[in-house]
Amino acid sequence: MTDIIVQGLTQNNLKHVSFRIPKEKITVFTGVSGSGKSSIVFDTIAAESQRQMNATYPAFVRSRLPKYPKPVVERIDNLTASVVVDQSPLGGNARSTVGTISGLYSSLRILFSRIGKPYVGTASYFSFNDPNGMCKTCSGLGKVSQIDIEAVIDPDKSWNEGCIKDSLYRRGSWYWRQYAESGLFDLDKPVKDYSSEEYNLLLYGSRNGKGEPENPKVTGIFHKYTKTLLNRDLSSKSKHTQKKSQDLVTEMECTECHGKRLNEEALSCKINGYSIADLCEMELTQLREVLSQITDQTVGVLVQTLIEGLDRMIEIGLPYLHLNRETPSLSGGEAQRLKLVRYMGSSLTGMTYIFDEPSAGMHPRDVYRMNNLLKQLRDKGNTVLVVEHDKDVISIADYVIDVGPQAGQDGGEIVFAGCYGDLQKSGTLTGKAMLQSLPVKQELRRPSGSLPVRGANLYNLKNVDVDIPLGIMTVVTGVAGSGKSTLISKVFANQYENDVVMIDQGPITATSRSTPASYLGFFDAVRKLLAEENGKPVSLFSFNSTGACPVCGGKGVIVTELAFMDPIITECEACGGVRYNEEALACAYKGKNIVELLGLTASQALEVFEDARITKRLRMMQQVGLSYLTLGQPLSSLSGGERQRIKLAKNLGKKGSIIIMDEPTTGLHMSDIENLLKLFDMLVSRGNTLIVIEHNLDVMKQADWIIDIGPDGGKNGGEVVFAGTPADMVKSAKTLTAHSLRASCSFL
Repeated sequence: MTDIIVQGLTQNNLKHVSFRIPKEKITVFTGVSGSGKSSIVFDTIAAESQRQMNATYPAFVRSRLPKYPKPVVERIDNLTASVVVDQSPLGGNARSTVGTISGLYSSLRILFSRIGKPYVGTASYFSFNDPNGMCKTCSGLGKVSQIDIEAVIDPDKSWNEGCIKDSLYRRGSWYWRQYAESGLFDLDKPVKDYSSEEYNLLLYGSRNGKGEPENPKVTGIFHKYTKTLLNRDLSSKSKHTQKKSQDLVTEMECTECHGKRLNEEALSCKINGYSIADLCEMELTQLREVLSQITDQTVGVLVQTLIEGLDRMIEIGLPYLHLNRETPSLSGGEAQRLKLVRYMGSSLTGMTYIFDEPSAGMHPRDVYRMNNLLKQLRDKGNTVLVVEHDKDVISIADYVIDVGPQAGQDGGEIVFAGCYGDLQKSGTLTGKAMLQSLPVKQELRRPSGSLPVRGANLYNLKNVDVDIPLGIMTVVTGVAGSGKSTLISKVFANQYENDVVMIDQGPITATSRSTPASYLGFFDAVRKLLAEENGKPVSLFSFNSTGACPVCGGKGVIVTELAFMDPIITECEACGGVRYNEEALACAYKGKNIVELLGLTASQALEVFEDARITKRLRMMQQVGLSYLTLGQPLSSLSGGERQRIKLAKNLGKKGSIIIMDEPTTGLHMSDIENLLKLFDMLVSRGNTLIVIEHNLDVMKQADWIIDIGPDGGKNGGEVVFAGTPADMVKSAKTLTAHSLRASCSFL
């Protein structure tokens, strides 16, 4: 079998590396964050494979496909078609569910059209996306939206005092004048004192709340917001409008179908007493049981296909999902596993499947299941490439390529290539980490008090009572779907929201132009240094202000709109994509202009800057394992784990807070986890309370207190199955987590 050959690769920080990847094997790429492994796997192998595949399509099709730049490499031979299975959200809208994305709902619809009683029609009559099947009241969404009038109107204020909370209606504005000059309202009368006629005029434009408005310019606040926020697609509207929609629109279960999405006729059709909506609300294990009881031989093959699909999803650790679950609500790890299940049913062979940390969000109990699926893909004649940090996943590799030795400028080399056994003897950071296991913490902090949670029953939580200790590090663990994130991120965080700092992996709510320098608050200090050094105004060193390239307006690209095709985006020739004008680029600090300064990694920048306002923040980036990020890298390009760590860097100076972190080890090399634990220690020693939702066994061992949620996922979870010290868990607990923790303890 011919290997995939890569020669002279200098993509990103890679230093002219050459290597081979065996086909029809599992090859795992390891190395610290920022070492260059993603540059090899995603920016080179995946990108070039997909770029060459796209080149085989006609021009009309190519113009609508994603564009992949040619990697900086001398030679790549023997590539095969690739499929990237990453952790990007499945996205979709409210009509996209686990059932539709997996294809199982289509099979269920066929099943009901064949043997459901009474017969109501073909498969389309069971689709909530088809007029034949959807509930007419909610159009198949299962919920209806309405304007929250209480969020719009302040009843204690008059028009002159600003009774409408929206800035569009501020005093003196165009919208305000339409109402104020209509002669229909007493401008000094608070809304709470309005008569029913006046209130109807305000909301609906007419005195009885029905019919045509009395003044064509005053249609009523309710009608105005219904028109602008409810009856239109807001996805392409401004962030301001989308934010307003979130604040002013409330969702409630459809009163007609009660969230089942289908009309009465479709719901009347049943198999063994269950409607199709009943089946879609069941957890996958229960659904499998119900389907296995269907004895009608005319649909035997169809039922078997459904059961096989469910088995794959259960096997990979998703038994707690149900087919009606909306895909945007899935975590990155759940989305990735759902994609993997979809490809497991494929009959294609000779493909290259590329995985990005498939163990993310997985309890140690479930990792072996996923390993089995990776092996099955390989055994069907496919090449499997995995970027991974988890020891259990690395251990199943046929071949390991370790990239390093460090991150950023100190990485970009192949430090080891060979079998797993030889990796352990290699002496690289990864090789050493494979042989290490942290001990269970013995010297524990004493809590300074506790915060109670009583009767928590959100989602699958079963009336949970628990006390969260203050002033120590608590790890909350449990299998995926057990309810640990619901308990801490939803119930506890909402109950004590004024005291809690959430450091999660969600997108950073900053502008599209935000960078580490601007987010951590030291970009102004960098610009001031340049201004003082060159006797120029500070605004010259902002691409949002005076320093912007006059051709592209500081965007770095030129967008050419085309009538019937996607817009063409090209790099600005005037500034070469750097966003700044010539005057700004002519100024330097220590021999580097603003673009070169923003191009420095955090570790490089520490050698250039001496200003305490800057170095303090750079050291924070270093402490959280982000020394390889450049100061000007767009935050939108960071992974979930990187976003979480830069949020942590921003909060490192806090004292006396309750800090919640959700799976902070995601994307971290084993050697970086020790550094993260030192940071946790520092945070707690400053008087903070740290609550970590985590699967990583080394983090559990270093906790002062562990709360284990289970015993399993979904309906079989939602209970506190253990609360105590790590040592107590190892000694006596009989939970899935305790079993995994005991297995990893070298001293037992």
